[in-house]
Amino acid sequence: MRWAPISKPCELSARPNLGDYEQARAEFDWATARSQLSGLPGGRGLNIAHEAVDRHAAGVRAQATALRCVDKQDQVTEIDYAELRDQTGKFANVLREHGVQRGERVFTLLGRVPALYTAALGTLKADCVLAPLFSAFGPQPVFDRLRIGGGAVLVTTYRLYRNKIRQLRSALPDLRHVFLVGEPTAEPGTTDLADALAHADPAFDIPSTSLEDWALLHFTSGTTGAPKGAVHVHEAVVAHHTTAAQALDLRPDDVFWCTADPGWVTGTSYGIIAPLTHGATVVSDEGEFDARRWYHVLAEQRVTVWYTAPTALRMLMRHGPELASRYDLSALRYIASVGEPLNPEVVVWGQEVLGLPVHDNWWQTETGAIMISNYPSEEIRPGSMGRPVPGIDAALLERGEDGRALVHGGEVRELTGADVEGELALRPGWPSMFRGYLHDEARYAASFAGGWYLTGDIAARDADGYYWFVGRADDVIKSAGHLVGPFEVESALMEHPAVAEAGVIGKPDPMAGELVKAFVSLRPGHAPSEELRTELLAFGRRQLGAVAPKELTFDDDLPHTRSGKVMRRLLKARELGLPEGDLSTLEKAR
Repeated sequence: MRWAPISKPCELSARPNLGDYEQARAEFDWATARSQLSGLPGGRGLNIAHEAVDRHAAGVRAQATALRCVDKQDQVTEIDYAELRDQTGKFANVLREHGVQRGERVFTLLGRVPALYTAALGTLKADCVLAPLFSAFGPQPVFDRLRIGGGAVLVTTYRLYRNKIRQLRSALPDLRHVFLVGEPTAEPGTTDLADALAHADPAFDIPSTSLEDWALLHFTSGTTGAPKGAVHVHEAVVAHHTTAAQALDLRPDDVFWCTADPGWVTGTSYGIIAPLTHGATVVSDEGEFDARRWYHVLAEQRVTVWYTAPTALRMLMRHGPELASRYDLSALRYIASVGEPLNPEVVVWGQEVLGLPVHDNWWQTETGAIMISNYPSEEIRPGSMGRPVPGIDAALLERGEDGRALVHGGEVRELTGADVEGELALRPGWPSMFRGYLHDEARYAASFAGGWYLTGDIAARDADGYYWFVGRADDVIKSAGHLVGPFEVESALMEHPAVAEAGVIGKPDPMAGELVKAFVSLRPGHAPSEELRTELLAFGRRQLGAVAPKELTFDDDLPHTRSGKVMRRLLKARELGLPEGDLSTLEKAR
């Protein structure tokens, strides 16, 4: 069932950045979008940190608030653009003083604290590569990403270092420097960041930076193998800036809150870079999700544009309209959501309870920026991802039984007309398109066919060009906004001495979208029990953190393909009571 559209608002507090959608698409080109940014002085290229910080610090917004950081005790720290320029300059100088060269990878393992922004933007100033990590990861995912990414620097807290890195550091020969944030501690092999910054020069001359210099390394999990490191370049800032104006209606006088964790691509592209390029005020809340806290932040910080996730919105819905009515949300003028499909009920709830509909949009780690969106000047069709942003050409491709686009001799067939369904594809060439998977050229090449980037997502399109998410062509699990690779979870569980083999699927959940569920075969000498189930779930949490399984079933007869792979598709079908489909590749029981 498709819900009735929500008409475009007849009254807006200001003229939308994107007015007539069709006209905007017809007139848009990326060269003009690039000209909206200043570039480095003297025509020395384009640097993300210059566009986000230094150009504002040298102009009329020097004293405007760039960051408004709310800590766990509700204490607020404000940093203006001039101060942020100095702090990020100091960090860039600290990197140079420690011998960190251009192009080397700097990893952050931090929550939403002021040091995160100093490190992230200072890294980009120094023309090093920023690789953010999710602080709820367990030790193994952190280790894997540092190893694959060749991390030269890690910025983290003492607690996170002690719990996740210390015991594994000897196996990370590339990791030369660890900077600790927070209370000073005499930890061998580390440097107190506050002390290093206190002795650093705030003046830093950003080196000439080409459009194609590596800037960001974002890891995303696949269905098999190790995590993939998607590489983005400094030119990506053009798409960050443009899409924030088009899809989020962002402008300099906005107070902007993106609730995405800084370890994920949204937390970097739109939690740090995009709003600062517009000279807006970025709200950062160190606290964890709590309905009352979130409403309090929205009200007290006078947030005008809010970018959040469907899971969070569904959790707010559970508290009913009464809780929302206790807070003054009158400053709020725009709400957007990303990370997983947004169910229609949430869109309507926003309109009825908050007085504003929720604008869904779609993109991926690989795309680097919003690709498809609902817009403030257009009607919303609840449940739809919306229509492609200007400058992006999207299509649906004919697909095979595996869900992926059919490729014949390098060619694909584009589906035309209304109410068609196929693999969503994008025409390459936008500035934030990833430039490769680190150390995996073959996988990168396989992401393209017939002049299209193949997203791996299945979508439908209606007669008016609105796209509707159907599902993944593979079995990556989307849980509470996180992409979870089944292989990574299975591998972690198999490190337990009782586990012989594991298969992991996503199980539908009304709040999180999907829950991670594991099926486990035990080694000889171990018998299923509630005690062992509890032990394995706890083991998974210690190893993997937030992406660990929430449910676990013992199964000594896991289905396999003839090549020996666990058939996750079949596990999911049996769990949900769905048709089992083609079993021709199933290994017969011995």
